[in-house]
Amino acid sequence: MSVYTLKRVQRLPISLEKAWDFFSSPLNLKDITPEYMGFNVTSDMEFLKKMYPGQVITYTVKPILGIPLFWMTEITHVRDQEFFVDEQRVGPYKMWHHQHHFKAVDGGVEMTDLVHYQLPLGFLGNIANALFVRRQLEGIFDYRIKKLEELF
Repeated sequence: MSVYTLKRVQRLPISLEKAWDFFSSPLNLKDITPEYMGFNVTSDMEFLKKMYPGQVITYTVKPILGIPLFWMTEITHVRDQEFFVDEQRVGPYKMWHHQHHFKAVDGGVEMTDLVHYQLPLGFLGNIANALFVRRQLEGIFDYRIKKLEELF
């Protein structure tokens, strides 16, 4: 069984504080996700105002043929204005571990996304990754980079 890695680094001309405020709110995820994914946060909005370890967030996504899937992640680690980690508890992956790192740099902030993921179904999951999953994930993160450049 293969574990795959996806990494993206982006610099934006905003403060560390502004970047942290934006990215640590699950309510902003829909704005930086391609529309075709049908991404919707379904958690009680009252509990999404401030991120904390142990926070559970639920979504629906439509990654394949517009078929809605339930996805639940947990924020497992938070170090204010440095990093946070979300891990899938229920969803399309066998394993999903997504690190979000933030660092103040000259002229703004550098953000690094590091995703480790594993697909279900053994060798069939490996084939699916080669055929479309990897390309779809890269497309989602490339879209985020473009969208964030527009927003900031």
